[in-house]
Amino acid sequence: MTEVSNPFLQNNYAPVSDECTAFNLPVSGQIPKELTGRLMRIGPNPISTPQGKHHWFSGNGFVHGLRLENGEAKWYRSRFVRDDEVSAKRQLENLPGPRFVEMGAGTANTNIITHAGKNYAIVEAGGNPIELSDELESVARTDFNGTLPGPFSAHPKLDPDTGELHVLGYFFGWDCLQYIVVDPEGEVRKTVDIPVEGRPMIHDCGITSRYFIVFDFPVLFTPQMIEEGYSLPYRWHDNHGARVGLLPRDGTAADILWHEVDPCFVFHPVNAYDDPSGKVILDVVRHPRLFDSGSEHLEVDAQTQNLFRWTITPGEGRVKEECLSDRPQEFPRHDPRRVGKSYRYGYCGSCDHEGLFGGLLKHDLEKGTVEHRDDGPAHLYQEPVFIPRSENADEDDGWIMSFVHNKERDEADVVILHAQDFTGQPLATIQLPARVPYGFHGNWAPEP
Repeated sequence: MTEVSNPFLQNNYAPVSDECTAFNLPVSGQIPKELTGRLMRIGPNPISTPQGKHHWFSGNGFVHGLRLENGEAKWYRSRFVRDDEVSAKRQLENLPGPRFVEMGAGTANTNIITHAGKNYAIVEAGGNPIELSDELESVARTDFNGTLPGPFSAHPKLDPDTGELHVLGYFFGWDCLQYIVVDPEGEVRKTVDIPVEGRPMIHDCGITSRYFIVFDFPVLFTPQMIEEGYSLPYRWHDNHGARVGLLPRDGTAADILWHEVDPCFVFHPVNAYDDPSGKVILDVVRHPRLFDSGSEHLEVDAQTQNLFRWTITPGEGRVKEECLSDRPQEFPRHDPRRVGKSYRYGYCGSCDHEGLFGGLLKHDLEKGTVEHRDDGPAHLYQEPVFIPRSENADEDDGWIMSFVHNKERDEADVVILHAQDFTGQPLATIQLPARVPYGFHGNWAPEP
């Protein structure tokens, strides 16, 4: 029996049943002609009516793409990522390719990236990346030509200097985490196993010029939850503690430096870098507690996560914490050319109106100021994506793009802002002919 009270099956969390293809979309304003490529994003979208204690994180992958060229919105496409459940529902053969482990549906629903000329739908905790065509059709599961020995992740970090992906993989059946480096040609060149206790949920990671950053927080795999009908078997455990590890990028597990921090959970860091004194600066969206509300659906509290700066002296003492903004926020992004480097601007979703979604925030971390864009409760932004105007443009000289839930039409728009006119009139608003359910992450894939 379906639980009608499940918050993850209502409003714009509710799934859509149909894939969509549309061409020559209506545009208000003017799309910058420099934007040639695809804005892609992904999220969970159950293809069948969920049973039991369904969690948002557990739906089948559903990917959206908007292609821009020469100031025009050429097409919008939405497609299910073809996991086993989708294949069975549509009476298709299972997707070809290797599997790290037989994991039932094996969905990939959390992020979509382009690397070494290929698009990948990715997920944490054991699922193989799924290659997608430029038109978002599922091609195959992959282990990067046999070089990926275990789980992948939803949040690889692309080093803008080397072109390598840095990844932290984990799996509930392993007693270790795995640091993975994928080379620019799309093959794994290095792995490091990192022993940990409790089998924690590790959603993201970070890099600096010297270190790979590892999180270990008190949300742990809890096997009895599977028997109790939870689709996401992870819970907060008070006795686990919280810590941040600095692993030298050319080091082994024996070289990792652990630093304790007050109990919390972090889905997403904004960025990290080494400062001139040798300390590590790590900006994060910090949840003081997670998956411990007693809710049978393990809701994410949308009003308690704030922007913090963590300062770490490698090998010495606890993490120093400083709150940079007490506004509720999530889904932080910044200029991708500044990954692992000092930076000035961060862009986040502001949790204003409906759960994690509402307006947008722009942080000037040098001045300590915040701009808040709020288009009202009928226009709810998902994760912002920053695209620099050119390879050599200033850090804030570029565009913010976001899928927006338009409640007035019960469909989606894509809004393009100039980052230097963050609260001003959008440069362009592109009207999509379908609803885009609240999802997770996406990226811009430029074309020559």
